[in-house]
Formats: sequence, structure tokens, C-alpha cells
Amino acid sequence: MSDARHPRHASRPPRVLAVALPIGLAVTALGALWALADVLPAGDVAPPVPMVAAQLPGVDRATVDAVDPCAEPAVTDALASGDDEAVIAAFGGGEAFRDAVAADNAPCISLADPERRWVVVNKASAVVPAEFEPAGLIEGPIRMTTPSHLIREDAATALGAMAGALEASGAGTIGMNNAYRSYQLQVSNYVGQVSSQGREAAELGSARPGFSEHQTGLAVDVVACGGGCGPIGAFGGTPESEWVSEHAWEHGFIVRYESGATGTTGYEPEPWHLRYVGPALASAYHEGGFHTLEEFFGLPAAPDYAH
Repeated sequence: MSDARHPRHASRPPRVLAVALPIGLAVTALGALWALADVLPAGDVAPPVPMVAAQLPGVDRATVDAVDPCAEPAVTDALASGDDEAVIAAFGGGEAFRDAVAADNAPCISLADPERRWVVVNKASAVVPAEFEPAGLIEGPIRMTTPSHLIREDAATALGAMAGALEASGAGTIGMNNAYRSYQLQVSNYVGQVSSQGREAAELGSARPGFSEHQTGLAVDVVACGGGCGPIGAFGGTPESEWVSEHAWEHGFIVRYESGATGTTGYEPEPWHLRYVGPALASAYHEGGFHTLEEFFGLPAAPDYAH
């Protein structure tokens, strides 16, 4: 993804926030100016009103001063530590983080950084660099049904906890069809899909090399394994799928490609495709009623590739 596609990622000075005054305060302020104009001789210019918005009753001074969350020491320290949850907490939580990013008021946050849980990979935003390989890949913690058995460690821990909670609920058992796929493996996967289906049909379910969430190590495809693991295409409509749809967010995952979102994501529904964003962002996503990461971060829809 380049800064040209998402201007919010470019380096820029902090934004100055406009403060919206309550109607009563606005009327009072205007009334004071009109009264002052009445007592001045014609042609005179009214002196500046010394009271600024932050001094008016009911206006939080901190709201005016905190124009750039990225300037806060807690944020810079958390970013330097590499702890994504600490960064989000320093912003004030998942909702505040999302609001800052969507409002283009978080210059230190790049949605193109594949190392971060908040990275957005879609048909308009490639993984950069193209052959990126995430650090901290480990074996998946649940039954695996393909050779794609690696996943990022933080996502693996959450996946194991989610699988345990699902089984304890009586909803069945899940396995891992695949998670991390390298650039080269995605080349093979994509070429095979295009060969068997044609490009247009294939691209509704398979990303071009360099444009796959799986390359980040944060995406995982799950399957129902109640009486033997089935294919991913049979996951939808199972008790496991229904449980995942309702509870995945409690473990830091979202269902990335939901029904009805093809016009935004460019992919047909994939109830098996889970994306790890961490507990804070998953909670804000769920509570906000979002259905795509594009909506969540205020990004344009990305149903098609540029070329």
C-alpha cells in the first residue's frame, strides 16, 4: 500500500481540532459581540475578544490541547516497545484508536505496516514489501488439515483459547485449514485457482500474490472438525460457524469477509476466514456494528484491483 492510496499515512504536521460549542454558548458569545458593536462608534473596529473556546464554560481544555495523540509520551513509548495492545490503550482504547485513525488524526499509525495488528490488506493495499515474512511464526495450536501450519504467535495463542472456548460451549470442534502463506505459496495458490475457474471467478475467493491477508500471519481459515474435519467450503451453517460468528471477537478475531460485503471487500462471503486484530480492536469492531475493516478505519471500498 502506498501513501498515495491512503494519504493519512504520509508524514504531516498535527491537525488542529475544531471545537464545537454547545448552541447556548454560541448564542451567548455572538450576543456579546453584537452588544459590543452597538456601543462602538461607527467605523471603529471591535477589539479582539480575549476569551478563547477552551476558556468557555463546558469546554474541556484537554480536548483542545490534545490535538495529536501521537505526541503523547505513552503512545510513542508503546510504539517503540512494539506492543500493539499498549499502543491502542495509550490512545484511550479501541474505539478512540479507531476514531483517531478514521479521522486522519493519527500520523504515527500506518495501516500499511504488516507487523501491526491494525494492518489493512485488500485489493487496493498490497503487503509491503512484497515478499514480507512476519516474525514470530509458530505451529498452529489446533488440529491442522493442510501443510500451511504456521501462524503468528499472538494469533496462535488467541486461536487456541477460542477453540477451547468453542469446544467447552458444546458447539463442536474446529481445526486450522491454513494460516500463514508466503508470497511464493500465494503465487501457486492463485495460479491454480485461475487455471481451474478463470480469473474473474478466482478473484472472488483468491487474492493475487502480495495482496493476501494470509501473508501477514494474522489470518486463519478454520474448518469444522466435529466428526472429522471438513473442507472450508462446508464451514458455513455449522454449529461451529455460528459460534465463531457470535464469539470470535471475544478472542480478538473478526470474520473478515461477511455476507453482503462483497461490494466493499471484493470477496464472496468466507465465514471460515478469520482475521486477528487483537482484543481491543475486535471489541470496538463488534460494539460499533462494523462488517469490514474498510468501514472500521474509514477507508474506501476496495472491490477491485487498480490494474
